[in-house]
Amino acid sequence: MPSRFDPESFLIALVLAVIAISIHEFAHAITADSLGDSTARNQGRITLNPLAHFDPLGFLMLCLLAAGFFGFAWGRPVPVNPYALRGGRRGMALVAIAGPLSNLMQAAIAMALLRALGGSADPSLVSLVIAYVQLNVLLAAFNMIPVPPLDGYNVLMGLVSNFWVQRLEPLRQQGPVLLLLLVFVGGSLIYPVTVWPVRDLFLEIVGASAVR
Repeated sequence: MPSRFDPESFLIALVLAVIAISIHEFAHAITADSLGDSTARNQGRITLNPLAHFDPLGFLMLCLLAAGFFGFAWGRPVPVNPYALRGGRRGMALVAIAGPLSNLMQAAIAMALLRALGGSADPSLVSLVIAYVQLNVLLAAFNMIPVPPLDGYNVLMGLVSNFWVQRLEPLRQQGPVLLLLLVFVGGSLIYPVTVWPVRDLFLEIVGASAVR
């Protein structure tokens, strides 16, 4: 629980997260469309407009996170018809990985812009950019955990053999329960060996750790 509520920090965190999540969902939608599935296009999801990716419960959780509470948040999942995708399971894996990759691209572009400004950048702007970089890297790393309904699960399903697909597919039905257990029970054990190392490695690569 946060010790003191800061309205300015809350709004900044909320806006940054809405932008990052909207681009994440847009990446899923446009990738699915490029691979032959027009479901997202027909539902108006190929857009950067945050309202198109708005999920009421996910936004409520986002508000709690921005206020300093523990948990996780999400945008409205992009509808995908796997049977319409070129490439089958591998096509679905490409759609899935597009979201996390978009977050890494956002982080890299933000750092490139900050470096382009050089020493003339305002300290408050530097802090804002670093926060955006860290947020996007965290979103990418978390979403790549191979647990349904996270993107990492669909990426994994596109890489393994049919033998493992048949054995891993039943996990999809227990996905929400597994995710809750991951976040609220196993987070202190799993995050240090999955999310945090990926985050720290990327921050080192883009040089964000040097200016934190």
